[in-house]
Parts: sequence; structure tokens; C-alpha cells
Amino acid sequence: MDRSRTAVLIPAFREGATIAAVVAAARRQAPVIVVDDASPDDTAAQAEAAGAILVRNTANLGYEASLNRAFEKALEMNFEFAITLDADGEHDPSLVAKFRSLLESGEAALVIGIRPRRQRIAESIMGLYVRARYGVRDILCGMKGYDLRLAVENGGFDRSNSIGTELAVNAIRRGAPFRQVGVNGTPRQDAPRFGRRWRANRRILGALWRLVRRDLGGVPGLRR
Repeated sequence: MDRSRTAVLIPAFREGATIAAVVAAARRQAPVIVVDDASPDDTAAQAEAAGAILVRNTANLGYEASLNRAFEKALEMNFEFAITLDADGEHDPSLVAKFRSLLESGEAALVIGIRPRRQRIAESIMGLYVRARYGVRDILCGMKGYDLRLAVENGGFDRSNSIGTELAVNAIRRGAPFRQVGVNGTPRQDAPRFGRRWRANRRILGALWRLVRRDLGGVPGLRR
């Protein structure tokens, strides 16, 4: 398989302690694009020194907006597939090889990671709904693989503040073949990417409510 067909996309904010190791490990499997979300620490410098293709936000835009920029960069560079990965080491970068194989062989247009644990009650609630509705066991896992044609069809990665689930859910709604892969790594010790517990639960439940409303409404919310 030609490594240049797939890129690893990593959004990063204040990840100076972990980003270099994550980038170095992921680059053994595929080129890496890091979007630094205006970090006040040395995240950008560490990522670039480790060999990442660096995109820098001039202001803090958040998780979804940073990944929007990463997908845009991957398409600009003519990659065919993309694998999203968290910057904190929660996902084992060696698993990129399994995701790449499923995507590049055509076995799946979408690959969704399954973590061994959930961090918050809201994740479990959203997980129960999405599993019952779509058969996805861990829609909030940050490690996913995509055929980039899905992003083109969707008009981007995430425009509805869905905590990174919009593209995957809309792809499944359109009938995209998907596979699920167990992922593991090291749980982070500092604040998770969606914020502290109360704020994270609120954001996740808000995203779930918007998802349920789109499901009940049918066509609205599904990009064509």
C-alpha cells in the first residue's frame, strides 16, 4: 500500500507534553497533519520538530473547527483517506495500520474505534442511543478512519457542533460501509478535550439532542 494515500489528522491544544511522541509513532504508519489550536505552550514546535505537517490556528477554534481545517488540508494535498487521532496518547498510533488496511483495501469507507471504557455518564447515554439507532458502539471515540469522499459529500467534517460525530453519522445514514475496531492507549491525566465533567456532559447531551432531532426530522440536518 502506498503510504501517500492516507494521512493521520491530529487536532492539538496544549499538548506539548505528548504531541511529539504521538506524531513520531503515527509517522511510522502515514504522513501526519497536526492542527495546533493556538496553543499557549510549545505544542506547535514539538509537532513540527517530530515531522508533522503543521497547520496553525491564529485563535482558539475548538475541536471540530480544528479538524475541519485538517480535512481541508488533507484534501488540498490530494490524500484519499484520513484517520483522526487524539494528541494525548489515548489511542495507540500503531493501530493506524489496521485502519489504513480497511480503508485502502475498500473493505470500509468508515472505520470507527471502540475504546475499552467511557469517561462520562453522558457518553454512555449517547452511546446507548447511537448503538440502538445505527449499530455503532462508540461514536464518540476520537480515532476514526474516513474515505475522504465522505467529507466532500458532507461539505466538511463537522459543521453542526456534534462533538465530532456529524461526518460519521451522516455517512452511515447514506449507507457507507463501516467497520469497528477496538482501540487502546493511555488515558490522559489532565482535562479531556471536551472540558471538565459538567461542561463535557452538557456538550455531549446537547449533541445527542441535536442528533435525535435530526433523526426525527429525517432529511433536515443531513447534508446532500
